[in-house]
Amino acid sequence: MADRDFKKLLDTEEYEFLKTNPRLGKRIMLLGLGGSYAYGTNNENSDIDFRGVTLNLPSDLVGLTEFEQYEDGDTDTVLYSFNKIVKLLLECNPNTIEILGLDEDQYLIMSSLGRELYKHRGMFLSKRAARSFGGYASAQLRRLQNAIARDFMPQKEREQHILRSVQNVLEDFRRRYDRFDKGRIHLYIDQAENPKLETEIFVDADFKRLPLRDYEKMWSSMHNVVKDYDKIGKRNKKKDDNHLNKHAMHLIRLFMMAIDILERGEIRTRRTAEQELLLKIRNGGFQTAEKDFMPEFYELLSDYEKRLEQAEKESCLPDHPDMVRVEEFVEHINRRALEI
Repeated sequence: MADRDFKKLLDTEEYEFLKTNPRLGKRIMLLGLGGSYAYGTNNENSDIDFRGVTLNLPSDLVGLTEFEQYEDGDTDTVLYSFNKIVKLLLECNPNTIEILGLDEDQYLIMSSLGRELYKHRGMFLSKRAARSFGGYASAQLRRLQNAIARDFMPQKEREQHILRSVQNVLEDFRRRYDRFDKGRIHLYIDQAENPKLETEIFVDADFKRLPLRDYEKMWSSMHNVVKDYDKIGKRNKKKDDNHLNKHAMHLIRLFMMAIDILERGEIRTRRTAEQELLLKIRNGGFQTAEKDFMPEFYELLSDYEKRLEQAEKESCLPDHPDMVRVEEFVEHINRRALEI
């Protein structure tokens, strides 16, 4: 489907809300392709998704109204408020940062302020991308593993994935508490004490004056990761293989995007160079007759996990965004928003 066809959709009655809603219309900064059409992995069954950013109303900025995002379920269109998306971009949130990584011909609307946001997208990039994208990738892997027979993945390899997932959760906890100095926690894999396991994850922890509620949140997050992996049950036969392969494709795609950000400081949503590989995964090229995935897929996954870890270590990006610069930019945009 050509780019001009997408733009024609905006003139149809189905998308009339983009022009008539008071929070949209001339306040839209960016509107572009989302989902498979954005990644370049679409097929004849792909849905059309639009994602974008809209300016906050003056009443949001100096009054009492609040607004985070506008969703239209009929067209699968989502537009984030400018203030909301800034907060998500600062965390390198994969679902929103990809909006700033489209090729220019994938944008259907780009206002002058939208172009400023697009040109300044680099200010939001930091090493946080490793944990943010890694966390989303781990969630994709858990969904994938929950949907197939768990016997096919070697226990030692599964334990490694559990450890990485738990470490991502802990990293998010530490980031929320920048001055966390209540003790330490160390996770590692060793020979199992559980006779049913070959290896297992162990924890060494030492805390002092850690609020019980904070400890409960941290422990609950780790517990949920392990519970998702250890849940007993066979694959749901009703699960569509295409759905499983799509999960597998997005798992690898997330690693590709994160590595680009960390190695090159670039957001590349359309995966032109890797399109053949991603489509092979989506079309079942790595799936076995038993509906698990071939060893080659897990080797590919392991390689990308190692590359991401290396990219984080060697990245020239800062640990955190320059908040002074970001705040100046946000104030500049919002002052302009008051004039519209």
